[in-house]
Amino acid sequence: MPASKRSTRACRNSPVHKAIVIAVQLPEAAEADVHRSLAELKQLLLGLDITAVAEVVQKRSVRSSPTYLGEGKLRELAALTGGTGEVPRGPEARRADRAASEPAERLVVVADDELSPGQLRNLQAALGVDVLDRTAVILRVFESRARTREARLEIELARIEYELPRIRDDHTLGDREGGGGRASRGHTNVELAKQRARDRMAAVRRELEQLKESAEQRRLARADSFRVALVGYTNAGKSSFMRQLTGSDVLVEDRPFATLGTTVRQLSPPATPAVLVADTVGFIHRLPHALVASFHSTLSEAREAWLLLHVVDAADPAFRSQIRVTEQVLADIGAAETPALLLLNKADRLDREERDALAREHPGALLMSALDHRDGDALRARIEAFFAQHLVEQTVSIPYDRHGVLAELRDRLQVVREEYGDEVSVTVRGTPETLGKLAARLSGGG
Repeated sequence: MPASKRSTRACRNSPVHKAIVIAVQLPEAAEADVHRSLAELKQLLLGLDITAVAEVVQKRSVRSSPTYLGEGKLRELAALTGGTGEVPRGPEARRADRAASEPAERLVVVADDELSPGQLRNLQAALGVDVLDRTAVILRVFESRARTREARLEIELARIEYELPRIRDDHTLGDREGGGGRASRGHTNVELAKQRARDRMAAVRRELEQLKESAEQRRLARADSFRVALVGYTNAGKSSFMRQLTGSDVLVEDRPFATLGTTVRQLSPPATPAVLVADTVGFIHRLPHALVASFHSTLSEAREAWLLLHVVDAADPAFRSQIRVTEQVLADIGAAETPALLLLNKADRLDREERDALAREHPGALLMSALDHRDGDALRARIEAFFAQHLVEQTVSIPYDRHGVLAELRDRLQVVREEYGDEVSVTVRGTPETLGKLAARLSGGG
């Protein structure tokens, strides 16, 4: 079993309720940024029912030390965990690694970085408790929040990709386990574990491809509709705006990553042409690349949207860096050029001076609260005004015996006026694409 999986499972199955969070501060990093990142890590841990009881920050020039922390700081931390503070070598290393595989006590050490396999193993051996890194914590949170089959598979794929390189550093798997290998020597447990991981990755990717084909068919069926995507940092209030705009009973919780997967609902009351609103997964500082790559379905809604609603928690002192994180992820997935409306949410928590300063800093943004229905109405008006500029007006003639086309036209386009003579003359407003399909249908007799 990979070292990371062993730690993850130990923390899941044992009564771990307390954590010591650790971080390395590089020379170019501001102290405030380090502590903001640690505060975010603590919030993630709370979502796993783990409370941070202490934090250790060391200023260092690099993060690449074999033990992540320096020798002195490692011994200081080991005094809190009950470890030796030393990394054993030779046969002692194997015994220490096996001891670390036993169920952890009510304490875990969590690093606010992604640790290398060697760093993870060395810290566990020196501290005598399980060690998680930031990536493992985020994966744990995602696993606990996933509800749909697709989300579960995407997270599993990201977890296996994270764990695969760590298999080679797991001494607890023992030596050889027969079967195959050169000169009938048999494969090692490590080789077999890697192969099982690759086989599972291939199976997950096949199933995801099937699910994505179904999702693509659903998206094609919605191609004639205007599409809006709610994007932003986790816990900024996207799901609350989803409720305001669509009236849907989506999950709204004050915790990171309460929403995973994609929820698509129609703007309510319905607009003509239809406007579909998608609530997407929230972003976070240093989101693991494996998760960005694997969350194809939810991020595709942002790529294909006509308009992005970038939701920001304006009451969070770190909201400016959160805006940068969201903009970077959008650029990474090819959505940087999509028109976006900045929503400075939770403005009700700000005083007049703070609101005025934000209005000057972001003149095109909307200061609002997702819990205020008047703000919801104002946002809906802005959405309708945005799409109105994409509509063109056209007059078509429809024979009386084509009443089915007339009914469909009224459902999918804005009807400006109808005049009745030898045929029904209807002036409508819609997108050029939809009007083109209508013209082709009328000329073709379909």
